[in-house]
Amino acid sequence: MLRWILGGREAQGSVEKNPVLFIGEEQPKNWFTELQVLKGHFDIVRFLVQIDDFRFASAGDDGLVLVWNVETGERLLELRGHSQQITAMTAYTHTSGENTHTSLITASSDRTLSLWDPETGNRVQTVSDLQSSVKCLLVLERLCVWVSGGNELCVWNRDFQLQCQSQHHHDTGISAMVELPKNCIAAAMDKDIVIFRLTMSTGSRLSVAEVRRLSDHQDSIHALININGHKGS
Repeated sequence: MLRWILGGREAQGSVEKNPVLFIGEEQPKNWFTELQVLKGHFDIVRFLVQIDDFRFASAGDDGLVLVWNVETGERLLELRGHSQQITAMTAYTHTSGENTHTSLITASSDRTLSLWDPETGNRVQTVSDLQSSVKCLLVLERLCVWVSGGNELCVWNRDFQLQCQSQHHHDTGISAMVELPKNCIAAAMDKDIVIFRLTMSTGSRLSVAEVRRLSDHQDSIHALININGHKGS
């Protein structure tokens, strides 16, 4: 169940394709007014990702990815393919000529990675038989690659081809990642923050190496955010 809190908008008419609960007009309007409850998931929703100005996707413990219309709350697509809970989800936008296309990448406890087309609902690519579950995903738009974090840090191109990976990490694995300047990535591993650098060698081959480790936390790290907004070199 998703509770839509978009204060200041007027509730839309009812939608036939999925059950949407509209809050009564008697509720006082403010910036946190609950306008709609979107139903479709059977278990906890853990991820919400914006696809574009008109759509967003939700995913969680039921293994489903649902695509929603932002304006109406209509459920547009139901993406099925994972057999266990979804552990990470991100949008991946790439440009080819004058065309820009956004896909969805999901990771699951079934040790697979999937690339979805939110226009059709088709699963376009799948990587299976991973050594461990992926806990987080990060898109590096400037390098046209994306990164998965689990017991290893793996770098993939947009065709789902593995470009390089780091060595095996301890059982807790990588729980969060954030992009840093100069082709670097900060990755949370238990109580440590490990800085990795991606290097492009002759022949456009990528490699990844650990360059620094920060050990100031007293307990496990669950989230990382970029606060200065500067990416790339």
